[in-house]
Amino acid sequence: MSLTDSSPEQIAKTASVASTGLAVLSSKDRNDALTAIHQSLSEAKETILAANAKDLEVASKAAADGKLSQSVLKRLDLGRPGKWEDMLQGILDVRDLPDPVGRVTLKTLLDDDLVLERITCPIGVLLIIFEARPEVIANISALAIKSGNAAILKGGKDSTASFHAISTVISSALTSTTVPNAAIQLVTARDVVASLLDCDKHIDLVIPRGSNELVSYIKSNTRIPVLGHADGLCTIYIHPDADTQNSIRVLLDSKLGYPAACNSVETLLIHEAALDSHLPAIASALLEQGCSLRCDPASKATLEKSLTAEKAVLLQDAVDADYDTEFLSPILAIKTVIPPADTSDDVALSLAIAHINAHSSHHTDAILTSSSALAARFKASVGSACVFVNTSTRMADGMRFGFGTEVGISTSKIHARGPVGLEGLCIYKYVINGSGQTAGEYGGVHGKKWKHEALASK
Repeated sequence: MSLTDSSPEQIAKTASVASTGLAVLSSKDRNDALTAIHQSLSEAKETILAANAKDLEVASKAAADGKLSQSVLKRLDLGRPGKWEDMLQGILDVRDLPDPVGRVTLKTLLDDDLVLERITCPIGVLLIIFEARPEVIANISALAIKSGNAAILKGGKDSTASFHAISTVISSALTSTTVPNAAIQLVTARDVVASLLDCDKHIDLVIPRGSNELVSYIKSNTRIPVLGHADGLCTIYIHPDADTQNSIRVLLDSKLGYPAACNSVETLLIHEAALDSHLPAIASALLEQGCSLRCDPASKATLEKSLTAEKAVLLQDAVDADYDTEFLSPILAIKTVIPPADTSDDVALSLAIAHINAHSSHHTDAILTSSSALAARFKASVGSACVFVNTSTRMADGMRFGFGTEVGISTSKIHARGPVGLEGLCIYKYVINGSGQTAGEYGGVHGKKWKHEALASK
């Protein structure tokens, strides 16, 4: 890894050259580089956390002055319980995954001594633009090196000291490996994002990680393909047959496990028939842990008559905009699903699905139900990247999926969706091995015939 203040075009050209060298390294060479990075970061823990503390001090003052959101402040903190350990473990988990490069996913005998193969390969050069997420440097470095991609990283000003400390350690670690140091570059110059977004000749994919404003800006200002999501507007629907205690556990984790995360639930849809049986216990548990509830008339009426006066007074009235808002804080919008009288469960489910598909950001949505039929229909009908049954939306995470870590979450309807790990950073190429054949030999009345026989790809 190198820290660079070169011109954007030079940065992109350097990364493109480095990507060629990285792509041909053996799996062992790339794995050895991850081992070296892990060891160096482990040894530099105190230095890195001290640098992070400086960032936190400045950011805390900015948050106190209303210039920085609490969600950004939380994401900045590398000392949050488990965050440092998860970052380091993610590097080892990625290292130990199967090599995603060079896998033959299709093999066809076109004719004698003429074989077609589809082989996985790196994308090339990645541009990752992120805000207040210092662990991203380690995550991206691990995933990029393992998948054979060069990466250009541009971090936000809130994490400058952390970025420099981590980058310096990784750069030093790579000098003892065969990975080109320029394969991972941290851009230190300011006001270069717009120019980097113009380097479509050398940069193959942009991955933004940050606010809605950042992602929207990038999508609107580049010709380079963009992988990511602008919002994490996640929804949970509770059907009357759901287990009440499980519902409480799932809601507490989904909303309050880490409210600033993009996989935190923001909207609770609840069937009218579950208002009395499920909602009071769920709401009481959420309120006890400091969660604000913004209720529609039906849910509020139920809670006002069932909760204690001390808790009921905390309820707020929801407005339409609440169901389109990513709060990133301990706030939950509640909406009642009210099907027409004497209709089947399918009708209520259809209403819930319609709301999700209209208001969700297609990140992660879940249903709580004991009906396998309703669950199957929910999974088939909700068009989100992650669709869960009877579990927390917080499960949407590369580490939890077994990917080691992730470069981010994709809500785009492309080859990579949900938490994007190694496979999402690889594409493929078609390779033909022949022995002098020409296309003109085949077809027509007297031409040679294709065999097109499927061969084992392993």
